[in-house]
Amino acid sequence: MSTIEQRANLNGKVAAIIGGASGIGEAVTMALAGAGVDVALCDIKSEALTPTRTAAEKLGRQVLAVAADATRSEQLAAFYAAVGARFDRLDIVVNVVGGVRRRDFMEATPEQCAGDIQRNYGYVIESVRHAVPLIRKGGRGGSIINFTTIEAHRGAAGFAVYAGAKAATTNFTRTMAVELGKDRIRLNTLAPDTTPSEGNMKALAPELLERMAGISPAAVKASMDMYIPMKAQPNPEDLANGVLFLASDLAAFVTGTTLHVDGGTMAAAGFIDWPYGDSYLPVPMDGTLKRLFDR
Repeated sequence: MSTIEQRANLNGKVAAIIGGASGIGEAVTMALAGAGVDVALCDIKSEALTPTRTAAEKLGRQVLAVAADATRSEQLAAFYAAVGARFDRLDIVVNVVGGVRRRDFMEATPEQCAGDIQRNYGYVIESVRHAVPLIRKGGRGGSIINFTTIEAHRGAAGFAVYAGAKAATTNFTRTMAVELGKDRIRLNTLAPDTTPSEGNMKALAPELLERMAGISPAAVKASMDMYIPMKAQPNPEDLANGVLFLASDLAAFVTGTTLHVDGGTMAAAGFIDWPYGDSYLPVPMDGTLKRLFDR
């Protein structure tokens, strides 16, 4: 075992991953399983459970895979009951489930707003409520990681309720880190930005996706180079690496904070690397403006 593996101290622990069979959640599940963690996962996509379970079992891990919609209270409660019955410990919880469809707030129905709140904040409260007694039972402390987003930290037009719900998740996590510190239960959030995932594509309206379909890959890459300081989008495995850190003893005294895995977009805070010699500024200057408007 390497020095890093020894200090991370993940081998033999048990994790519950909410939304752990597909997309970013699958990457999280496989990263934890690869680090020697037994995994319990639930996912609304029942067809994704078997391949993910099989892949984790091939790594020698114990796996519990349950079809469940985490936004449905009774299904989430049943999942945690199954976790408690299957495993004699729970050390790590990762709440991955979330998502939204871009729309102006005044065009959203009350039902759509309620759904956005439950999907991005409400179920997280319930998940933590179910998880804490199982973690406390082991008496070893633990780590709860809640996925939030960069939109929790900026005014995200078109994502008002989603951004508000994720901001609530962020501050709920911070507050619970204080309340549960005495139990050595750490709570942190992980905030992605633009990641090539199915969920991010589903957030866009159909008409916007149709417009984007006509853009060349080179143009898309150039736009990401302008927006992301590291000139590349983090992939699901990069996000999973952030989870590994927060779950491990390498982060033994990291609690109540947000880890931004975004290639630097939060740090840039609106500064864009404009083309045509304008470089990093919040707005384009003469190089870009001339090409946009002086034709």
